[in-house]
Formats: sequence, C-alpha cells, structure tokens
Amino acid sequence: MAFLVSPGVNVTEKDLTNVIPAVSTSIGAIGIVSEKGPMDEVTLISSEDEFVSVFGKPTAKTFEYFFSATNFLQYGNSLKVVRAVTGNSNANSSGGSIQIKNTTHYLDNYSDGSASVGSFAAREAGTEGNNLKVSMCTNSSAYSSAGGGSNLVNDTDAAIGDTSITIDDAGGDKIQVGDIIEFGDISGNFTAVPSGHYYKVTALPGSNVLTIARFNQSTGATETGGLRHAVANNAYFRRFWEYHFNFSAAPTTTDDVSNAGGSNDELHIAVVDEDGGITGTAGTILETHEGLSQASDAKSAEGNSLYYVDYLYANSKYIYWMDHETTLANAGSSKVGQTFDNTGTQGITVFSGSLSGGVTDNEPTLGEMALAYDKFADAETEEINLLIGGPSQGGGATAADATGDTHATKVIDIAEARKDCVAFISPARADVVNVSDPIAATENVKNFADGLSSSSYAVIDSGYKYMYDKYNDVFRFVPLNGDIAGLCARTDNVADPFFSPAGFNRGQIRGAVKLAFDPNQAQRDVLYKARVNPVVTFPGQGTVLFGDKTAQSKPSAFDRINVRRLFLTLEKAISTAAKFQLFEFNDEFTRAQFRNLVEPFLRDIQGRRGITDFALVCDETNNTAEVIDRNEFIADIFVKPNRSINFIKLNFVATRSGVAFSEVAGA
Repeated sequence: MAFLVSPGVNVTEKDLTNVIPAVSTSIGAIGIVSEKGPMDEVTLISSEDEFVSVFGKPTAKTFEYFFSATNFLQYGNSLKVVRAVTGNSNANSSGGSIQIKNTTHYLDNYSDGSASVGSFAAREAGTEGNNLKVSMCTNSSAYSSAGGGSNLVNDTDAAIGDTSITIDDAGGDKIQVGDIIEFGDISGNFTAVPSGHYYKVTALPGSNVLTIARFNQSTGATETGGLRHAVANNAYFRRFWEYHFNFSAAPTTTDDVSNAGGSNDELHIAVVDEDGGITGTAGTILETHEGLSQASDAKSAEGNSLYYVDYLYANSKYIYWMDHETTLANAGSSKVGQTFDNTGTQGITVFSGSLSGGVTDNEPTLGEMALAYDKFADAETEEINLLIGGPSQGGGATAADATGDTHATKVIDIAEARKDCVAFISPARADVVNVSDPIAATENVKNFADGLSSSSYAVIDSGYKYMYDKYNDVFRFVPLNGDIAGLCARTDNVADPFFSPAGFNRGQIRGAVKLAFDPNQAQRDVLYKARVNPVVTFPGQGTVLFGDKTAQSKPSAFDRINVRRLFLTLEKAISTAAKFQLFEFNDEFTRAQFRNLVEPFLRDIQGRRGITDFALVCDETNNTAEVIDRNEFIADIFVKPNRSINFIKLNFVATRSGVAFSEVAGA
C-alpha cells in the first residue's frame, strides 16, 4: 500500500466478486483415417459440411470413421479430430515420395526448399493431389506474345475444321502445349478476321506443327472442332499463356520492389483441377494468385508478404512451394536493387506441370491409431469431454476384429489417465454385423465387454446401426459410439450433464434404419450385467439408448453416466476456480472467500436437480497447522448425487365394491 506524504485520499479496489466459471461439457474428440486433411494435428470441426470440406467424403475404407464423427455432429457442434499418420504421401512436381503431415511439419522440415521434389507439392497427402496442375507465369513474353517476322503461319491449306496447322519456328520452346492461339491476317491485323476465335494447343506432333482445338474464353473449356475460319498462308498469329484470361495483366514489377530499386520480380500462379477428381469437372481453376513476388522481403500495401513462398503457405488451399525453378536464378533474394531473372523466351512459363506421386493409405495399424489418440492424452493442452472410440478394430472394416479390445483399451486408458472425460466404445464389427443368431451376438458383445477393464470413465454400447450414406448412395453399418457421445452433447444442450442421456426423452438415436443387433429383454439382462448399454428399436417409438451404465464393475454411484458426468462437471468447474487461491495465504479470510465462491455454485446445481444435498468443509479442522506448513489448502466437498430411474414397479390392486381404498392401501 502506498503511503501519503501529505493529507489526501488514497483509493484502492479489491475484487471479491469471483464466481465459479462455466465449463465445457460437450467437446467431442476422435481419431480417424480419411482421404485428405492434416495429419497428426488436432482440428476443430463444428458441422458435417465442414468435416467433408477438411477431411473428404466417406469411402469403402473410411466410412466407419467418417460416420462415427459426423453422427456425433448430428447432436453436438464441437468435435476435435486427428487424422492418423499412415503411409500417405503428397503429390508433387517430381512424382517422388514425400509426406507432409500438416502445416507445422511443412515449416519444420520443408519450407527451406530442400525436399528435392521439384517446385510444388500438394498441400494434403493422398491421391486427390494427383489431380492438381500448377502453372506459373513469370514474364510478359510468356503471358502473351505476337507472331511476326519468322513467326508466321506456314500452311497453304488451313481450312475450316482443320485441327492441325503449320507455323514458322514452333521450336525453341516458343509454343507450349496448353498455349492459346489467335490468328490474324497477313498484315498483322486481328480484326479483319472473326475476333475472339481462340484455340488451345493440344499437342506438338512434329516440327512447327500445332494440333489445336477450339477454346471457349468465357468458360475456359476446350471444345471439339478445329478452325472456325480459313487461315491464310503467312498470316500473323499471337499466343497467350494458357491461363491468360484469368488474370488482369502481365507480370512485371511489384510496387514494393520498384520502390526499393528492384525490377522484374512479379509472377502469377494458377492451380487447376486437371483431371476433375476434386470438383468433378476437368480443367476447373481452383485458385489464381496474381502479382506475387520473387523477392523474399516484398510486401503489399497492407504490409503482408508478397513473397510467393510465404504467400502460398498462408493463402493456398491446395499447394506448398517446395523449391525455386532453376531458371529463377535470383528468387529468394532481397528486393533492394535486385533485377530478377524473369525475362525468358516467348512461351516459357517457367513451370507448368501435373503433380503426381500422391498415395492414400487408409488401413492404419493399431499403433498408428494409438498415436492419433495420443494427441488427446494431455488434459492441460487439449480440452475434451467426450472421447469417441470409432471402430473398435484398429483398421476399420477391413482389419481383423481380434484387435478390437486392444484399441478400446487404448481409448479407455486415455480417459482414465485424464480423469476429465468419458470414452465411448462400441464392440468390434464382427461381433454384431451379419451375426444372424442374437444369442451368439449377445455372447460376442458380452465377451468383448468382459475383456475391458472396469472404468467409470467409459461407456460401452451394444453395436452398430444401419444407415444411409448419401455420399455414395448405399446403406452401411456404422458403430454407435459416435451417436452415444452425441446424446450426451445433446443432453447438455436440452438439460444438464448430470441428466441421463438414455431413454425416450433424450436417448433417441437418429438416422437408424435398423440395428445390426437388436436385443430383447432377456438379452438386455445379460448385456446390462456385463456393463453394456443396449440400444433397442421399439416399434412406433424409435431407436433408443436403453441403459445409462458406465463400464465400472463395482456397484456405486459412479456406475451411472449421469453421476460420472456430474462429478466431472463439478470437479472441472471448482478446480478451475480454485487455481485463483494459489499463492494466497491459507488463513480464514482465504478459506471464507473459497466457501463463498463454492457454496452458491453447489446450491445452483442442487436447484437444477443435479444433487440432493451437499456440505463444504474448508476451515481450521482440515487446514491444520501441519497442512499450512506444507503449503497446502484443503477443501472437503460432500455431495449427494441424484440418481436416474432404471426400474419402474407398478402395482395394480383390484378390490371389491364398497371397500374403501384406505382399508387396503399398503396391503
């Protein structure tokens, strides 16, 4: 406290308005394999559309992972996803083998241009990158150039419909496949013939011979048919870069480099879906990047980097820069006084080529899936509440089901170690799918559950549902654990985490055409004793989660989902608030402050029916001198959790006429 030297008023403030903070209870988490997307990195997804955009659509090898994730998103809107690292590789300019897991992996390993795979690589590992073509224009001559002199039509019979035409000197890389050609007259006049008649060079079959096809400027599409009009011998022609019409002007010098005394740094880049595997239409232009710079320190007027290496990293959805083309001798230099080498010959674009070498590996080993789930192991760095196991076997529908319990054990172990989330597990596919005998299916699921350790941090369901895959127009069996975790997220939204997610009010499973295994009462009795929560279809009432047990084998309050999630909520909220007591004095003032913080919170939970009663002890009885001397602070919090109804007993009593009910009540 500051002391006044002369009379005055010294004003200070002390904040005693602290409250227990609201905490998340509905964040899901899952490890997957997929056709695309970043690997070995946690990605937050909020909707099915976003999941498809980032990780792609389901395939025959990925659908179990896909629908485990997206089924959760039917109920909740916060899912953390890790794509497992398998044998995937990124398409690249050389067609060699390279794996770029994610942006961090690129920065740490490949941003220095040492990968030796050419100029560019697909941003995401997988076969989708093999559809990409990248074209880079670095000078005005490559952008557009006119024929003339020795560069004239040299064909005495270029008639309407011809798809081949001969010119003077097509060699020397002056014309490239993909270039756009326009023909004029013998005086170099391009308006004397029908204007806007463009042709794409589709092949260079011989010396000075061009194979051409009609080109639609407005759509960028190549069309059938040859010359739309006869072309005179010795007529002029002019050529354009293949993607000329998608840019506003030829590359020259950026303003920033010009102001620094440099020149000729500018370049344009087009990224194309060459094969149509990304958009469904071959030749679709995915991205254009105009006015980028070869200078490592070039900036835009807004102060952002224009250096094409940095710019592609920050802005491209499809490619990474991997190395400078050898013809760009000064690329990567400072802008100050530098004349960049971009003056190439007519028709040279520096780089124009398809990417290849991309490989998709969607058959993960157990170890690869374990590493994906390890991204969720640290409670301090990743906040999650609902850990979705996905397919219980390590490799999904194509793998041996004998590994199912191993994968499930890994997921449960993470939840047990964190002690702030719940793991959701389905039995292995072979336990229930195409098992026609329900007694055998019951035994399979029971044996699966018996193979898992007791844990109040895990929930086991009874199998798989049959649902429609709109992306492939087929029906598929998928694990139910994404749905069960989703029911918990939905319960948080419509009620509270300490309400049961089961039953007809909150336990309705969405999108289930049928169940692989629909247990009857006798079979449900077996499953419930084995800590398995049956999912049941009731005619006219829907498909319902019909149990709310955790995987704890010992009878206690914690063998119920609602109680486990109640305590997770209480523990997370109160422990978060308790951090603000660290490094304070363990005296009555601090203890009273803590009690005044916690007691209203517990009364609120009681008012919302989560607990029936509570007691908080935080005084000198448990904060003794010995405790204080150990620099500890102790609060004992006693709560009586509310219990969900699992069994209803209805007694109907018939009486004789004239008998008063008071006479037989309780009989």
